Amino acid sequence: MTTSIHRRVDDLRAGSDPTFVARLASGWAVLGERQVLPGYCLLLPDPVVPTLNALAGGAREAFLADMAALGDAVLAVTGAIRINYAIFGNLDPALHAHVIPRYHDEPASLRTAQPWAYDWDAAPAFDPEQHRDLRNSLHAALARIA
Repeated sequence: MTTSIHRRVDDLRAGSDPTFVARLASGWAVLGERQVLPGYCLLLPDPVVPTLNALAGGAREAFLADMAALGDAVLAVTGAIRINYAIFGNLDPALHAHVIPRYHDEPASLRTAQPWAYDWDAAPAFDPEQHRDLRNSLHAALARIA
């Protein structure tokens, strides 16, 4: 089965995904195609596997460590107060982790809600020019951390 995660990883391997942040031990750090909260990122495994449970031993540890390192970088760069981490795979049945910064100035009705309470369709789309500094800062932070 080919999913959007497979297609993104193929694009990342080819150097044609503009959301690229960094190549990590377990896969790829990318900015979200919708920046529902500034700095929203994903970790995509390479090779793509169906679930976290499909990874064994060191590969599983590397993915989870890279997910935490990406969260550390997002915290350092964005000034977020916390990071929400999510691994679902329900709509796109391939492992990928959402790394979602949360901010003190979010609307009160959403501040403590799960991130999918936001209107993702109305969120700003990733823009290579607009998000260049964010992407470069995340890349530099990951180089220091990972």
